[in-house]
Amino acid sequence: MFRTALRNVFAHKARLLMTAFAVMLGVTFITGSLVYGDSLKQATTAQATDGYERIAVNVAAEADPANGGRPGDLDARTATALAKLPGVVAAAGRVDGFAAVADRDGKPLGNGKDAQGGNFAPAADGKDPAYRFTEGSGPTGKDTIALDEASAAQGGYRVGDTVRVGTNKGASSYTLSGIFRTDGTKLRAGGSLTLFAGATAQKLFLEPGRYQNIELTATPGTDVTQLVSRVESVLPKGTSAVTGARLAQIQANLATSGTSTMSQILVGFSAVALFVATFLISNTFTMLVARRTRELALMRAVGATREQVRRILLTESLLVGASASVAGLAVGTGVAALLQTLFADTPAAPLVLTPTTVIISMLVGTLLPMVAAWLPIRRAMAIPPVAALSAAEHTAPARPGSLRTGLGAALVLTGTATVVYGALTTGKDARTVIGLGAALALTGTIGLIPLLSRPVVTLLRPLLTRLAPVHGDLAVRNTVRDPRRTGATAAALAIALTLASGLSVLGASATQYLDRATTHALSADYVVKSVGGQRMTPTTAAPLKKLAGATYSPLNQSTGYRLGGSESVLTGVDPATIGKLLRYDVVEGSLDSLAKGQIAVADFKAEQAGWHVGQTLPLERQNDQRGSLTIGAIYQADEQSDLMPSVTAPDSLVARYDSTPSTAGILVATDGGPSRAALAGVAHALGDNPTLSVLDQADIRAQDSRGIGDQLNVFYALVSMALVIAALGIANTLAMSVLERRKELGTLRALGLDRAGVTRMIRLEALLLGALGATLGTVMGVFLGWALGRTLQANVAGYELVLPWGRLALTILIALAGSLLASLLPARRAARVDIPAATAAQ
Repeated sequence: MFRTALRNVFAHKARLLMTAFAVMLGVTFITGSLVYGDSLKQATTAQATDGYERIAVNVAAEADPANGGRPGDLDARTATALAKLPGVVAAAGRVDGFAAVADRDGKPLGNGKDAQGGNFAPAADGKDPAYRFTEGSGPTGKDTIALDEASAAQGGYRVGDTVRVGTNKGASSYTLSGIFRTDGTKLRAGGSLTLFAGATAQKLFLEPGRYQNIELTATPGTDVTQLVSRVESVLPKGTSAVTGARLAQIQANLATSGTSTMSQILVGFSAVALFVATFLISNTFTMLVARRTRELALMRAVGATREQVRRILLTESLLVGASASVAGLAVGTGVAALLQTLFADTPAAPLVLTPTTVIISMLVGTLLPMVAAWLPIRRAMAIPPVAALSAAEHTAPARPGSLRTGLGAALVLTGTATVVYGALTTGKDARTVIGLGAALALTGTIGLIPLLSRPVVTLLRPLLTRLAPVHGDLAVRNTVRDPRRTGATAAALAIALTLASGLSVLGASATQYLDRATTHALSADYVVKSVGGQRMTPTTAAPLKKLAGATYSPLNQSTGYRLGGSESVLTGVDPATIGKLLRYDVVEGSLDSLAKGQIAVADFKAEQAGWHVGQTLPLERQNDQRGSLTIGAIYQADEQSDLMPSVTAPDSLVARYDSTPSTAGILVATDGGPSRAALAGVAHALGDNPTLSVLDQADIRAQDSRGIGDQLNVFYALVSMALVIAALGIANTLAMSVLERRKELGTLRALGLDRAGVTRMIRLEALLLGALGATLGTVMGVFLGWALGRTLQANVAGYELVLPWGRLALTILIALAGSLLASLLPARRAARVDIPAATAAQ
């Protein structure tokens, strides 16, 4: 049986090629996802633990709640005492904090949130074991710094250059004394690291003479557990000691906690691609079995049992799956390398191909064709040999009253009702309910597609017959000839279009919401924000007083209030300028009340608390301060907006209760509006500080929507895999259909249909298949996009459904173009059918 199956595979290799290719694509995606995930996890672990082997014990200062959160007492005396302990070679005191390095254009280098600064702590030999200098030496003076190798290369800096560095204490220019390499304990991926002299770093990041932690290096052979005990015996209050090995384990757990997310997403899309491939495989075997009905019947007539024939066919599918899986493993490993290149922020590492990945990929790729081929084989085995010998093909047209149709209709109705219920209830499990309903509805639609194909194609018939009367009519007749085959082919495309359309709807709706939430309320030309989320204070905005023609107001946030019994955050603004910088849509009262010492409240806040204009509210703060505030205005605001406050107060009022508020941003307007010169003027007035970003409205819009755009682009790229497989399904269906219809095509040619006409007919059939799948997929995708969007409306005020007509149309056009492209080879073969041989075929 194995030899027979192998012979049959080689005999039909051309017809099975696209099936094998579809399986290979699915296995490629799964292998690439798993290899990328394992490689990323190993690389992240290696990076997070790199360097901890040189640390025997790490002593850290803990925050003391009784002392206002001040760190414990770690100073030079403690470091000296620790260095004298038996088994300790050196004790290096460390301080670190935020330090952004400016490039030659004044913009921060690298990833802003991971811009770090630290101290150079040389041992007796003048070297710091944490850093390996490739050029120059470590900083020793207050005006010198050293940069990590990647940051220096990115900024184009060499030893001796002047580099501007910003910290929470302001920005200054330093002379670059050296360029170094270091390990994962110091430098984060995508970030920058600046080394200062010890005293300078203490002044910038902590306090003079104090350390955040002390790293102990031990002599070889020292018992680390005993060393920890000796260290703890001399530690001051508010400090703790942990081994370097334990610290490495903690860092590895933290670093790898989120690495599986992208891998899981990739595996999910791989599953979709394989699900789409199932239709292609099932369709191929349905047509192959139908084509070989007489052959199979003859085998049974000469003595082969039904079980033997079934085993031969399943063995054929196993051989196809196994060979395609091997190819998919090889290509998938290459895809993993490509993913490492695409996601440049992730650490690079050797690819990891584990036995588990090989087993999963081979099992999925091998078993999938067998499962997909089981139903067509079962259907063929149900035909008696005598009946099979008397006919070339047995089709089972879809009937409205069939079990498949009834089950499909029930699933569609149940799934649709479930999706609507999840969308309208918007509870915490709403998305799970919608996902379950979507799966039911999609499964039911797949069952109904054979029945739906006829009315959909009938609707398109007038258009086709008007464009090409003869060829369009023939294409319509050929498309609805076998509804099940047409439905299975269109279903694969429908699944891909459902994902693409749903993502388009969600992406467009979220983008419009973010655009409105971030810039609708902004009248200012610029918003000044800190790089990496570092803290700004009201004094940050003080230099703008000297900028001619500038109108500005900091947003000074103060927390810890109970206003009228409601937890509240007060945002202090300049009453004289805020109306020109933020667009307050006042619905009650007047914004001029801010100048009288009153407050303005967002409508959602007032509605939740039952407040109204003129109401005086008692105020309590965590430090037992008490007072009262009067509401002078209520304005419309988006609860998710980063700019529009929930409670706006004059800055003088906030200063009365809080001497150190945190500035969330600085709004700036300049005479003449935004321009390059105006932007440079604002940045220069603020000291050309790389810790501050001066953003115009376009920058804010791009910054807030970048995350969604990047994710959507990744998802679109993943969905394209399903589209490719769906196109292969159309090509395979048409190719097999051409083989089955050789006699018919020869007859049409003999009756006068030229080669161009045959080509046009096959291409129109492909367009009909593409239109059927695209129509159903787009409708389902928009429906699911609406339902998922409804779950966001309860938590995201102002979110509205947006139908991106242009993007949806583009997706449909891409699907139709893919269908047309898939028809090129089948149409070429159909046009070259030998007329005498085809008409003489039985």
